[in-house]
Amino acid sequence: MVPMTANIGKTAIFLLAICAAHMPAECRAQGRQAMAEARDRMVDDEIVAAGVKNPRVIEAMRKTPRHEFVPLAKRKYAYLDMALAIGHGQTISPPFVVAYMTEQLDPRPTDRVLEIGTGSGYQAAVLSGLVSEVYSIEIVEPLGHRAAKTLRRLGYRNVHVKTGDGFEGWPQKAPFDKIIVTCSPERIPRPLAVQLREGGLMIIPVGRRYQQELYLVKKTGGRLVTEKTLPTLFVPMTGEAERHRRIQPDPTNPGLRNGGFEKHVGDPEKPLGWHYQRQLELVEDDDAPSGDRYAKFTNSEPGRGSHALQGFPVDGRKVKELEIVLDVRGEGIRPDPNTRQLPTVVISFFAENRCVLGEAVVGPWRGSFPWRTESKRIAVPVRAREAILRIGLLGAVGDISFDDISLKAADK
Repeated sequence: MVPMTANIGKTAIFLLAICAAHMPAECRAQGRQAMAEARDRMVDDEIVAAGVKNPRVIEAMRKTPRHEFVPLAKRKYAYLDMALAIGHGQTISPPFVVAYMTEQLDPRPTDRVLEIGTGSGYQAAVLSGLVSEVYSIEIVEPLGHRAAKTLRRLGYRNVHVKTGDGFEGWPQKAPFDKIIVTCSPERIPRPLAVQLREGGLMIIPVGRRYQQELYLVKKTGGRLVTEKTLPTLFVPMTGEAERHRRIQPDPTNPGLRNGGFEKHVGDPEKPLGWHYQRQLELVEDDDAPSGDRYAKFTNSEPGRGSHALQGFPVDGRKVKELEIVLDVRGEGIRPDPNTRQLPTVVISFFAENRCVLGEAVVGPWRGSFPWRTESKRIAVPVRAREAILRIGLLGAVGDISFDDISLKAADK
């Protein structure tokens, strides 16, 4: 037994001893308790702390076992606030996104809800205890069958799953009080607008492939009244919606949107093009290296998320290297004492099936320093088809500011 346990922590050794000495049922109970504790921490640190307030939604997030909806190999990441690949080029949304979209719908016990994009079934499971009925459509047949099986096994009896093109909705079950769309079309599909009940709400990511905003939509007098809420990034709505897409991404010409943080949306103001923003402030100052604004991240609690992300297409068969240039300033930056994490710019590369191929970084930075320009050339994996760029403190404490971030193929 020594070789098996020599490189694992005391908690793991303790659990191994428990499992060796007691009944398997007690081991399962230990596992369930550990998962519940991890889920509670996730809700407290990543959902409540990020601004979700609806107590019914918060309780639903505490009760829904996300680990049951991710592949077995990914379960150790189930209660991290991140998207995870679930196969067939699809992902399960980060828990904050699920909670935020659910809260925006203002779910009521009598609601009949249409979900477009079943995926793993997790979003439908969260909605199950909040509304009367959930009707969910998944275009990828194997995913739809797997999600339906998981939901049945876990006892979500008011969730009804079918495979088909979500662009068309589910007219036989319409009208719906609420509609939630977990994949992104370029424009709101007309059939979904028709199937939304008068006075009903829809939450939907709309826009270009890598530049989307979440829209909260209300049907009033037969018309859709829309409100932009957050910049975001979802997988595309395929099928009929993709055939209607006018602007396709160009993976041979990668780049960033709003790298100077001049364009913004919402109240409080949030920079367009950057999603999953945490502890980010748009600062308007004559001191900005470029334009009038820059992005400032501030964190005083070690390990707490402080970041923003942006996705972009890149084809590693055509683009061998990226060149990134940015302005950065730091004030009192200290690492997270647990992870020793310092702020960096991180580029994560993904294959066509959205598995992670690797990461490249600019930085790290520590201490205090005035504005300065950093640049770097980064090799692109040949299998890369898209990437996500992440900026921020990433768990460190202090202040870090960014401006005028540009990215292009190195030979352009």
